[in-house]
Order: sequence, then structure tokens, then C-alpha cells
Amino acid sequence: MINAGIIGLGRWGQNLVNSIQGKSEKIRVVAGATRTRAPEAVEYAKKQGFPLVDSAAILLADPKVDAVILATPHSQRVELISAAAKAGKHVFTEKPLTLTSSEAAACLKVCADNKVTLGVGYNWRFQPALQEIKRMLEDGRLGILQHIEGNFCGPSVYRYGPEHWRLQRNEGPAGGMTGRGVHVVDAMLYLAGHIDNVYAQSYRRTLDYGTDDTTSMLFKFKSGATAYLGTVIATAETWRLQVCGSRGWAEVGDVQHLTTWTLRTCFFDPANPYVHPQPQTLSFPDTSTERAELENFADAVREKRPLGLAGGDEEHNVTALEAILESAAKGVTVKVA
Repeated sequence: MINAGIIGLGRWGQNLVNSIQGKSEKIRVVAGATRTRAPEAVEYAKKQGFPLVDSAAILLADPKVDAVILATPHSQRVELISAAAKAGKHVFTEKPLTLTSSEAAACLKVCADNKVTLGVGYNWRFQPALQEIKRMLEDGRLGILQHIEGNFCGPSVYRYGPEHWRLQRNEGPAGGMTGRGVHVVDAMLYLAGHIDNVYAQSYRRTLDYGTDDTTSMLFKFKSGATAYLGTVIATAETWRLQVCGSRGWAEVGDVQHLTTWTLRTCFFDPANPYVHPQPQTLSFPDTSTERAELENFADAVREKRPLGLAGGDEEHNVTALEAILESAAKGVTVKVA
């Protein structure tokens, strides 16, 4: 059993704790730390059976803590990852890893230098439906991957006030990309490999404060496939991912993304292009993707293997985010390093 400390007990931090506490045989939370010690956080920690300390430094000095889970604002991650690694604590951080590629490289290096495991919270990879789409590409059922379309939208600007960190431009550049869009980018990386170039647009169209609310982009992958991604954070909740191959398409999408997805597929025979086959629907057993990603992290800790690697998808996602920001600012296509 991996004993974890959690830093950050807001809505998502509590969601991560709820996914494993008393439910996982691989990882549990034994301590917590927050910036404010809000009464709600103190009461929550008490209910979940772990102490709440006054600072990350105190938590990192606790010998009972094997690993830390970071559910903090993005701008705090670099300092916390470095401190945790130097304290010999394995690190699981919410996505994105960082906001710049230089910071991402520094985090990967400090974890490698101190021989601790680094995991990043891209929980969509643990959706059975997405894993099935990947198998369909690998075994040829979908044919050659041609194009992916995705969106991830919702009323984020109405959920948080103008002072909330999620709506500050330094924490959430390019609108909903850091909170929502990076999940779709990661799913695309999982299916299509690394991105070669991007053209992006990002605007503030609804409210007069905070970050942009409407962001869209076109990708070209190194494999030759293309993709479109849009994220709007001033509309009703919705998300969708459709993967088009030379022998058919596969699609997931709904209003709620934290449930287990249903998969729709449609295949055709190129020799009979005038036949219109009907889509088929596949369902999967209920899966907690948050528990799955944390247990995968716990397995990696026990096996003494890294999850985040230099040049890997966790770093490439940050590099792609940088390219998206540059493209939106300059109005040009940008090569992804």
C-alpha cells in the first residue's frame, strides 16, 4: 500500500481522495496540506481519516508519506514537484504537468535525478472506450488513421468568480485548454502520436474578465493525420471525440465526462461505398478513471519505474500548449518542438 499525502483539497482534490480512500488496495491518503485550512477542508480531512497540516513542507517531511498528490494551481507545481522529489517523495500531479516546456523539462529531470516516479493526471487514457479505439487502430479495424475531431466545453466561467485562480490568464492561458482541452490533446497523442504543427485562435467573447472563453485549433501530426479541437468555457456542458479511419469511424461523447463512456462505431466496405451501414454501440463496465490512474501510479512506484519521461507525451502536451499560445497570439501556424 502506497501512503500518499495530498496537497490541495478543493473540489478536484477531494474527488481524487474520494476515488481511492477505502476503495483501493494499492494507494491511500494518510495526510493533507492546504494553503488556507478552510473549515470545509478541515472537516473533510477529518471525515476521510487523515490529518491536515499547515504547509507542504511539513507534509514532505513526514516519513509516513511515500508519495504526494498535487491538486494545486498550475503555477505552484514546479516548486512543489522539485521539493517533493528532493525529499524523496514520488509525485502524482494534476494536468498539465506545467505551463512551459522549460518547466516541464526541469520537473522531469529533478524526478529522474532523485529516482522518484512522476505521474500526470490524464485520466481519459483509462477509459475502456478510448482504449478500445486504440486497439481498433492497432489491429486495423479502423484502417489508416486520417482525422480526429474533438471538443470539451462547459460553463466554467459561470462556476468561478472573477478572482478564482482558474480564470486568471497566468493560470489558464488559451481559455479552457488547461482545464479541459489538454485532456483532448492527450487523447489525440495517445491515438495519433506527436503533433508536428498547430494553427490556433483564442478569444474572449462572453465575459469581460479573466481568460479567453472560446479557443479552437487545427493540428497536423507527424504521422500525417490531422485533427480539430475546440473548447468553449461559456456554454452548456458537452464533449466529443470522433476518430476517422480509412475503414470507418469511432466516436465517444456526452454531457458528463466522468462517467464510463459508451462507444459508437461505424465500419464500411470500400468495395461497396454506396451501402450505408448503421452505427453500432458498445458499452463497458463502470470504471473510475481517477482510481485507475492513481493505482497505475502506485504500481509504477512499487515497480520503481518512471511514468513521465523526457520527450514523452506529458512533456509534448506542454510543448503543444506553448505552440497553441504562440499561434493564437501571432495568427500563424507554429511548429511544435
